[in-house]
Amino acid sequence: MKLHADPMQGQNAISRHSPEGVIVNTQAWRQSVLVPWRGEVQPWGPTDVASLQAEHFEALAALGPELVIFGSGARLVFPRPALLQALMARRIGIETMDTPAACRTYNVLLAEGRPVVAALLFSGR
Repeated sequence: MKLHADPMQGQNAISRHSPEGVIVNTQAWRQSVLVPWRGEVQPWGPTDVASLQAEHFEALAALGPELVIFGSGARLVFPRPALLQALMARRIGIETMDTPAACRTYNVLLAEGRPVVAALLFSGR
């Protein structure tokens, strides 16, 4: 019986998370980051919910996911609804949770084959 996990070829799995950042496909990220189900993982500008702008969510919408998992940091903090217009206009769902929960949820959805993006806030200390 095989007891090790199959790597998710061509997908961006989060293998570790901490208050300082995440590891995606063996690469460490210590600042806010966008983790799409496929394609390039990329830095994301905001460092906290207060610094979020509409263009941050437009960048998410441009990736074309079915769902965005928004990790708001160590605590659950919702973005202002007006910022989410780009996602709503394209009928892209968004779920907000603290960043550790967002990492776990993203991996579950990724394993189900869902087109999902994790947008994770880190202060970049």
